Amino acid sequence: MEKKEVMENARKKMKGCHVCPECNGLACRGQIPGFGGLRTGRSFMRNVESLKEYGLIMRSMAGIEEPDTRTEIFGHTLSLPVLVAPVGGIVLNAKVEGDPQKVEEDYCDAVTQGAIDAGTIAFTGDSGAAYMYASGIRACKAHPGLVIPTIKPRDDEAIIEKAKLAEEAGAPAVASDIDAATLINMRIFGQPVGPKSAASIKKIADSVAIPFIVKGVMSKEEALACVEAGAKGIVVSNHGGRILDGMAGTADVLPEIAAAVKGKLTIFVDGGIRSGEDVLKMLALGADACLIGRPAAWGAIGGGAEGVKIILDGFKRELSDAMMITGTASAKHVSSNILMKL
Repeated sequence: MEKKEVMENARKKMKGCHVCPECNGLACRGQIPGFGGLRTGRSFMRNVESLKEYGLIMRSMAGIEEPDTRTEIFGHTLSLPVLVAPVGGIVLNAKVEGDPQKVEEDYCDAVTQGAIDAGTIAFTGDSGAAYMYASGIRACKAHPGLVIPTIKPRDDEAIIEKAKLAEEAGAPAVASDIDAATLINMRIFGQPVGPKSAASIKKIADSVAIPFIVKGVMSKEEALACVEAGAKGIVVSNHGGRILDGMAGTADVLPEIAAAVKGKLTIFVDGGIRSGEDVLKMLALGADACLIGRPAAWGAIGGGAEGVKIILDGFKRELSDAMMITGTASAKHVSSNILMKL
């Protein structure tokens, strides 16, 4: 199977995503449920635009013949600094036909196995139906240490209960996407979610033995609050532009966040990352690793685990080429001087 076939299959199966030649949020704006951005889609589009506003600087005389794309995340060596982002509610969002529980389980199986085959790790998602989070726990038990379940911002006790399930299943870490506090899909399911305080983050982080990751940080102040609360990782994310219109892009805010907390916890970032060049830009802006959501979904729905591996292998090849031509020897140490604001 080749990427072209994977994308064609995904385009046929996904009714909640157009699988556009350029995934920039234009064709799918306002399509929620679906894979689009909220209302005008400006937040989704800004994620893509903010990355395009940086250009890579060629340093082909540096003599970097074999760049090292590996990185370490929570004690695991990954073949590339790209992980699969948590995506839940596949029947609702991707609008794939079939029994909802089986579709969700098949999706989790595909992204986790595909990520493992590519030498990396997958986050799994959560949504209103109980089987959605359970599918991630199921995958976690099948692949101990290689799956990071993600919990919607329910009340603190519910998050702790679900986090302990992840801990017992052998997860290397557990996350909560606190930016989903106003997510339309959770309202559809009638599930209570809401904003989290620093005290909540501390309570949850103190209640589990594995690292707790806060997904949905877009300011240095909240990044510092996460450090103080004991979180071991953050995801700089605006939830793919799906929870508020007119937001800044993740590449807009990442440099200031990295300047404040780099080295104090693991910095992940998502939003508009569509190539290995985009990955290198995010690393140069201060991220430790990137998460990809929509591209991983195309791979999983269009080609199962093999499709996910094909997508991730493509990112790795592109990243390696970009590192070679910019004189970057290691993905663990990427200098900001390879970037120029255009």
